[in-house]
Amino acid sequence: MKIQRRRFVQAAGVGAILGLSGCSSQNPSENDTDNGSTGNQSDSGGQGDGDGGNRRELTLATTTSTYDTGLLDELNPMFEERFDATINTIPQGTGAAIETGAAGDADVILVHARGAEDEFLQQGHGVNRRDVMFNDFVVVGPESDPAGIDGMDNATEAFSTIAETGSTFVSRGDDSGTNKKELLVWEEAGVDPGGQWYRAIGQGMGDTLNQASQSGAYTIADRGTYLSMQDEIDLVVHVQGPLQGGPVILQNPYGVIPVNPAQHDNVEYDLAMAYVGFLTSPEGQGTIDSYTANGSQLFFPNALSEEPNFEQYVPQGYSAEESQSLSRRDKQYLYWVEHHVPADY
Repeated sequence: MKIQRRRFVQAAGVGAILGLSGCSSQNPSENDTDNGSTGNQSDSGGQGDGDGGNRRELTLATTTSTYDTGLLDELNPMFEERFDATINTIPQGTGAAIETGAAGDADVILVHARGAEDEFLQQGHGVNRRDVMFNDFVVVGPESDPAGIDGMDNATEAFSTIAETGSTFVSRGDDSGTNKKELLVWEEAGVDPGGQWYRAIGQGMGDTLNQASQSGAYTIADRGTYLSMQDEIDLVVHVQGPLQGGPVILQNPYGVIPVNPAQHDNVEYDLAMAYVGFLTSPEGQGTIDSYTANGSQLFFPNALSEEPNFEQYVPQGYSAEESQSLSRRDKQYLYWVEHHVPADY
């Protein structure tokens, strides 16, 4: 299984990086280096490996925004040095990253679509979810603002106006967390997007911003990627997210989930849990908090809290009251007996 998984990582990593080849970031030279390798962001973490190639490998499937912004360039080398491990990063849309985890081809996922994360947990593919950080989404477009949406405080109204005026809108169209959020806003606006004005390109956030900029179009972007690229594109924010007083529908929380070792015994579960612990530790959270691009903070850590936050561990809508009912606990115990105690015990 390990050999097959490494081959998948290499192939998927190359495909992901090729998909991101049009992306801009705050450090192009690093991206150029990545594109010339196997496509795994942190392959360089293996340099100086003097133990005969026995460093353990952690495969991380993650959304492109953590990659495009350069955040993982700060976080992953710290983990690699601490745990004498190499992180193989597969930057994909959130939907693809979740599929990679569900197939057992990643040890841990770092994504930003809570509904899809909940399904991942409910289907038993992932365990021990933790909140990591958040930012928000913004609606961006050309400064000329042909649809006249600038300053609107209602994202659904802005989307409706874009559709009514037939203004060009570039969609990622890749089942990413950003694409899922975009489709939710269209749904709330009562609009089924389509026609010549709507362009779904099936690319990452960097490519989407570049294409929107080149064609004078609108799009929705996570604030972090937009801020990291704003000096390289001709797009401005027309509708703010909740970080700047905008609608809460544009919220953008990130979660990290280890893949369930009970479904895939090949996963590096203990190393995945170590990575979760690192991201949610004071050191990891401090690194996220201090990370900036173009003078702006891109993400805000939210793993540490004095007050308990049980909702981060379980799917939304989970009933704590039901979990405490005697019948449910009895059924759970009998399930354990049936599945874990040998028949001849």
